[in-house]
Amino acid sequence: MRQYCTKLKKTEELEKIICNKCGKEILVCGGVPQEDVLEVEKRWGYHSRKDNQVDHFDLCEDCYDELVSGFRIQIED
Repeated sequence: MRQYCTKLKKTEELEKIICNKCGKEILVCGGVPQEDVLEVEKRWGYHSRKDNQVDHFDLCEDCYDELVSGFRIQIED
């Protein structure tokens, strides 16, 4: 989950990233995350039960590792 602060100039600057799974806050300095995160944006298509729904979420590296460790087919490097 990304949180932005709105400046008086009506521009948005990334203020904070929170892992949607564990709630860990990722430090952001000058708009740049200080740790890497998996950022996902998915627009569901016509042949899904979520037609045209857009989902956004962020995962910290630990939660990403936990997620992919449960895959039956391992990801490719």
